[in-house]
Amino acid sequence: MGKPFVVGGQSLTSDEIQPIVFPYDGQVVEQVCMAKEPHMEQAVVMALRGFETTRRLPTYKRIEILDKLRQLLQERFNQIVQLMILESGKTYKTAHAETMRAIQTTRIAAEEVGRIEGEVIDLAWTPAGAGHCGFVRRFPVGVILGITPFNYPLNLALHKLAPAIASGNAIIIKPPEVAPLSSLLLAELVLEAGFPPEAFSLLPAPGPRAEKLVIDDRIAMVSFTGSAAVGWAIKNKSGRKRVTLELGGNAPVIVHYDADLDLAIQKTVAGSFTNAGQNCIAVQRILVHSKIYDEFCERFVAATKQLKVGDPRDPETDIGPMINDTAAKRAFAWVQEAIAQGAVPLLLGDLEGALYGPTVLTNVQPQMKVCAQEIFAPVVTIVSYETWDEAIDIANDSEYGLQGGIFTHDIRLIMDAWERLEVGGLQINDVSTFRVDHMPYGGVKASGFGREGVRYAIQEMTELRQLVINI
Repeated sequence: MGKPFVVGGQSLTSDEIQPIVFPYDGQVVEQVCMAKEPHMEQAVVMALRGFETTRRLPTYKRIEILDKLRQLLQERFNQIVQLMILESGKTYKTAHAETMRAIQTTRIAAEEVGRIEGEVIDLAWTPAGAGHCGFVRRFPVGVILGITPFNYPLNLALHKLAPAIASGNAIIIKPPEVAPLSSLLLAELVLEAGFPPEAFSLLPAPGPRAEKLVIDDRIAMVSFTGSAAVGWAIKNKSGRKRVTLELGGNAPVIVHYDADLDLAIQKTVAGSFTNAGQNCIAVQRILVHSKIYDEFCERFVAATKQLKVGDPRDPETDIGPMINDTAAKRAFAWVQEAIAQGAVPLLLGDLEGALYGPTVLTNVQPQMKVCAQEIFAPVVTIVSYETWDEAIDIANDSEYGLQGGIFTHDIRLIMDAWERLEVGGLQINDVSTFRVDHMPYGGVKASGFGREGVRYAIQEMTELRQLVINI
């Protein structure tokens, strides 16, 4: 018997069982039932019914639910950490940090409930508006479908769930079928926290099966985090519903000659290899001024060699396995292809199953897959530049535009980059990987559509409605 999923607050099973494998050693750690199409239909019907309750939940009640959920996450902290390690191969350090962030995301959502404000509009700007008073409020849109990825399975689920609760919506979560364990525990906690059960479902299932929900006109909004190819396909199929897409990237970080090199190396090493590089804002392209290029490369490789690669259960491990052998082999093949095309490796990681050691490449060309596409692996490229304009051009030479970073103390260059870099977020004296959970987060170009971050997700999940009174 597999672990059950949740439909309208009820635990259900199916005869389709998915083994959940620990990526580090290939051992099966759990069996999970997969939801089928009839379960999805049932989830939609119950969510519509549940929305009639959630839309009327008073502010204090939404706050109580989120506060209780935060408390429950804190109480189950260690269990959540262990589940994430086993389901995705995430290191202890990274799983611990993600659980902390999930608690913070929930706390932020509870605070933002009280900030869902409206406005009073002076309509008498024109003669026709004289004697009229205008008001605007935000209302929940209805049933939200949240589709979440394997790389941050808990916090990214909460980036859809917590704003939905805060704004009075019903929600169906489709977690990653390869790593659903932390999400299934989250489902238990959501119901224990008092969220109306009919308004919540969590349906682990193969990705293509969720298309039934994507095209269903009863779903008011789809919030998707994952690959660009899948995300834009979802948008094309979603019809009139709202869509938020948080997609991929090949993030650039510029290290100018006036940078604090100690800080830049510390940050770029962490930003390149945390979570085995499986992060849509991981540092993938480091652009270094020619004056400091040789020193940077030498020190970057030396610092990278200090990272411990191995068993993610060991609290000292820095880089654990990728999600599976297939993903690791794909990244390894891209690196070998780049070397065959002229790239020079400064450090080559060993490949052993899903475990792939950190890899550093130079002499790369923009058209190589390791530069042009999202590698989603512990692989980074380092490129030299001569002028500031050249650095900006190289950074922008990408179909993606999620986040970027710059190390410099020149305020003129900082302001110029803010104007010219084609990214959704720019970090100064930090790396693209920086994110806190209340900031607006999302990309431009192929990297996304709309914004997450609790306050901004609430805006995406609500619609403005005006009221005019003829006084």
